[in-house]
Amino acid sequence: MTKIQTVTNAIISQGVLPLYYNADETVTLDILRSLYKAGIRAVEYTSRGEAALSNFTKMVEIRNAEMPEMLLGIGTIKNLKQAEEYYNVGADFFISPGFVAEVAAFLIPKDVLYSPGCMTPTEIITAEAGGVTFIKLFPGNALGAGFMNAIKDVFPNLKFMPTGGVDTTKESIESWFKAGVSAVGMGSKLVSKELMLAKDYSTIEIETKKVLDIIQSLK
Repeated sequence: MTKIQTVTNAIISQGVLPLYYNADETVTLDILRSLYKAGIRAVEYTSRGEAALSNFTKMVEIRNAEMPEMLLGIGTIKNLKQAEEYYNVGADFFISPGFVAEVAAFLIPKDVLYSPGCMTPTEIITAEAGGVTFIKLFPGNALGAGFMNAIKDVFPNLKFMPTGGVDTTKESIESWFKAGVSAVGMGSKLVSKELMLAKDYSTIEIETKKVLDIIQSLK
């Protein structure tokens, strides 16, 4: 099995991709541990601050020592330089807010999953032509499950995951899965700023378990 397929399967299997960023290295690592304890085996860390690269490098180190089956993805990749930096420190998969052709050309021949954000059929066609197989529907709150429902038959060979606007409720999650997505991305609705600020890792773990249970009940 290819590495792209292995990562795709891991994300689809858990049905949710938690994503977060925290400037504090210790908080970053403690959140990673709480997600792992909840049963998460693929997570996205967003490259949104000056500490992101050094924090991610430490995440890889801790993963290798404590949680070898965890796949670490990096999000908010907008150019080739960023992709190269994170590839060199060991990122398992890459996610962008939009399709970046040079990033696709760099990663896909290396058998590394690249999932760009798309919000129009034209963007999805461009990404598919560039070798992409896993599309992030972004922003999900602007598009809605109806959009996924309307386009799924046009792209039978692609997998889709909305990010933004997916709540932790059964109703919200179910509406997306019924529309045809393979997984849902969840950021602040799951790993909220309040929980990070309070360092309330047990609640993050409990809430994540609830989401995983909801998804399993829908399958």
